[in-house]
Amino acid sequence: MRLLAVWLINAVSLLLLAWLMPSIRVDGFATALWIAFVLGLVNVFIRPLLLLLTLPVNLLTLGLFTFVINGFCFWLVADWLGGFAVPGFGSAIVAAIVYSVISWLASSLLLGDKAQA
Repeated sequence: MRLLAVWLINAVSLLLLAWLMPSIRVDGFATALWIAFVLGLVNVFIRPLLLLLTLPVNLLTLGLFTFVINGFCFWLVADWLGGFAVPGFGSAIVAAIVYSVISWLASSLLLGDKAQA
């Protein structure tokens, strides 16, 4: 049940992101659900591999390269899916940061602490 709630929160977060950043385009709620699902899969399967492969750079930048990896994952999903547009890589990095903050804040407010679940 919690997984479904997080999925819905992430979809709404994508819609809010598109509203806050006019350069990001999400066509509708159904598209946002699909994007949230694919973005979740990318974060589970591709992102850890990318973090492992870029570990030396990530260590040299004291973890700041993780923002680039997150932006790349966001941009990759936008490239794969129709109805979701991110105009450039810089926008993808900023959008990934804003999306993470919105999603974290909404999850914290609506779902509370993980230990309570």
